[in-house]
Amino acid sequence: MKLAFIGDVVGKPGRRAVRELVPELLNQFGQLDAIVINGENSAGFRGITHRIFQELIQVGADVVTTGNHVWAQQDIFRFIDDDGRITRPANYPGKVPGRGFSVVTMKNGGRLAVINLAGQLFMAAFNNPFQALDLILPNLEAETDFILVDFHAEATSEKIAMGWHADGRVSAVVGTHTHVQTADERILPEGTAYITDVGMTGPHDSVLGIQSDLVLKNFTTMLPARFQVASSNIKMCGVIIQIDEQTGKSTSINRFQLSLL
Repeated sequence: MKLAFIGDVVGKPGRRAVRELVPELLNQFGQLDAIVINGENSAGFRGITHRIFQELIQVGADVVTTGNHVWAQQDIFRFIDDDGRITRPANYPGKVPGRGFSVVTMKNGGRLAVINLAGQLFMAAFNNPFQALDLILPNLEAETDFILVDFHAEATSEKIAMGWHADGRVSAVVGTHTHVQTADERILPEGTAYITDVGMTGPHDSVLGIQSDLVLKNFTTMLPARFQVASSNIKMCGVIIQIDEQTGKSTSINRFQLSLL
């Protein structure tokens, strides 16, 4: 089986990239059994709304994951409890709306579980993501052998550690949040596909999707600047993962970057 994970969608440019480039992705890689999209920054550059969530579903997403900005748009509280295709980090402390994982039926008839976790290093006060994974996995392993983890984290070391912690227990661990695609994709010894960050879907002539001049003003003067999403050199970044249908272990992971003309 074959699935795609599309990296953090940033604002209107990112949504346009998904809308126009998913067909090209299918032409290049063939039929996909599932598509997972991180929608963390799809409303402006913080959060997601119901309308945008539906837009991502309509272009092919089977599951939409989020991260530390999940609550940035008030509209999220209107639908996150009611639709099982959107997730928030499972390791939020206490009881919060939504769910930390989703199980969906893929086009091949199999069941895919997607777990959403957030890192602790240089992030908000999340509970331990390693312990959260350990608590979730026993329940999901009874439902499916196909499990993908979106680890929304800042620190490379924490992401790599999660890959080793999950090796042989899930099909894939993909990193999100930093918006810069890394070149370390690999299959770990026990069959888990891993990449530190899948990259950003949005304007790459920018600072992580934000207009460069505004970010530079903030860095050089320390004065506040109202950030706005950039608009040029729009790309869709992500990975294609092949998984053995008999074992649930991954056989390949390949990065992609598709550009809007």
